[in-house]
Amino acid sequence: MVSMSTERKNASRPTSSPDINCDRLQNNGVAKWNDNNKEKFQPHEESPNQIVYRKMEHIVERMQDENNGVPVKTVKNFMTKVPSVFTGADLINWMVRNIDVLDQVEALHLAHLMAAHGYYFPIEEHILTVKNDNTLYRFQTPYFWPSNCWEPDNTDYAVYLCKRTMQNKTRLELADYEAENLARLQKMFARKWEFIFMQAEAQSRVDKKRDKLERKILDSQERAFWDVHRPVPGCVNTTEVDIRKACRMNRPMRNVSLRHHSIGIAGGRLSPPPLPEISASPAEQLQKEIEALRKRIARTTVKVSKVSEAQISFAEQYKEYDPFLVASDPPNPWISDSTDLWDLEKHAKELTNKRVRRWAFSLHELLNDPLGREHFVKYLEKEFSSENLRFWEAVQDLKQLHQRAVATRSREIWSEFLGTEATCPVNIDSKSLEATRLAMDNPDRWTFDRAAGHVYHLMRNGSYSRFLRSEMYKELLTGSRKKTSVKGILAIVPFSNK
Repeated sequence: MVSMSTERKNASRPTSSPDINCDRLQNNGVAKWNDNNKEKFQPHEESPNQIVYRKMEHIVERMQDENNGVPVKTVKNFMTKVPSVFTGADLINWMVRNIDVLDQVEALHLAHLMAAHGYYFPIEEHILTVKNDNTLYRFQTPYFWPSNCWEPDNTDYAVYLCKRTMQNKTRLELADYEAENLARLQKMFARKWEFIFMQAEAQSRVDKKRDKLERKILDSQERAFWDVHRPVPGCVNTTEVDIRKACRMNRPMRNVSLRHHSIGIAGGRLSPPPLPEISASPAEQLQKEIEALRKRIARTTVKVSKVSEAQISFAEQYKEYDPFLVASDPPNPWISDSTDLWDLEKHAKELTNKRVRRWAFSLHELLNDPLGREHFVKYLEKEFSSENLRFWEAVQDLKQLHQRAVATRSREIWSEFLGTEATCPVNIDSKSLEATRLAMDNPDRWTFDRAAGHVYHLMRNGSYSRFLRSEMYKELLTGSRKKTSVKGILAIVPFSNK
């Protein structure tokens, strides 16, 4: 059973006292509050969002009124106590009674917007939304309100994440995206990571001296602050200044930071710099903006950090298979006059562990190796799904045929694999089948591409994955099944006789 006792004394924020906040922030990496950077966190009255912030904060202040505000309670479980919380249903009911809203749907929408800006937050989840039920929420301390124009940098975020790893609490464990962000930050700040670790360690020691309930409240409010500025992937970042608002007001945006692009961390202010003033009419400016956005939608962009990581991973994976990087024995025929390596592969009667391991890189690598394809075909025959590979290979061979033979071969493939009386029917979705049927009215080399792509996807995610987990592959990998067919051996190096 859960009992709830109303605490009107704690209806206002329990952490809003100056003593607690000052002591907390002097030892917190979120902000370095000193005389040198006080201006950085002063409210910018020129910011386009300040009017909205003031309106929302006025509503929040009414919500926290001791007599007529949202009822703030302490939830007591069997062995735990959750102080200073309120339910989503109480919040929505208060909005319907005290704010000029039409119904609960509009009140819920307004509650979503205010939660997304961090004025209150859910206790259990870290997606800043509101549910009209008994989900528990807590008010954010005014020090973390967005009107204070916080601009935390990546060093503060690194200290916060590092401190979380030092605390053995289930509720403070890092989520997957936070662990990825911490790894990126550790690479970025490798030279000063020792300083970041020491700072996090000092803050952790200070936190342990606090009262248990006070520490729980402070931890939840600090995490909610970072949920706003470094949100969960897929959530909207409300701290970003709208570029259109800034341009219409003819003011440059302040504190715009692009550092997060370099390490791929979600959140932060990622708005581009303001556009130069143009003497054209507003309609022409909007039309140009629409055209620019359409071009951006059609353009595929990938972060340089992601590309670099992919290239490094690819190079490390294939390093031992590149004879120019790793010395081979016998020597590499391309840089020596000896062809012993090719002769050895031609007459080899055993599969090497190195060669079998390469099959696990991708289905493409497996099918490119004649011996790998042979073993994969045997496995598919055991699964009674070898027609998938035969269909895919027939489509690839179709692209190599002379134009005069394409139509005839296309009809043969259709009759064998896709027709109503097909001898070896393949399993594809109805949309791909219908698109292929329409393309058969005027067949060409690419008639079956959509169906072949679907079949390849099924093999890669189904048969290929099971093949890598099968006893057949494990035996080949350990070397317990070493003998191969003569056909597979002779197909290893087809150019060695030239």
